Amino acid sequence: MSLHLEAQFEARLPGLGTPIRIMTQHDAAVFIRRWTIREKNPALRVLLRDMERANSSVTITSAVQELKQVLASRGLLGRVGFA
Repeated sequence: MSLHLEAQFEARLPGLGTPIRIMTQHDAAVFIRRWTIREKNPALRVLLRDMERANSSVTITSAVQELKQVLASRGLLGRVGFA
């Protein structure tokens, strides 16, 4: 499921200089999976589980918003909205 242009965003993995553009739910799930592998943080694993279990637009939107909040709290959120 593609995200609206306003909901798309860039994210950075710790230690990686190039931001990754998150355009779909799949992009977000892959990003969280890679981030979880790097950090082994239990909170990230919960977020990954939530993203993988999301099966409606409401739960997908909620999981993506939670990802944005976590990224922003760690200073890893790049540009938001590409409209």
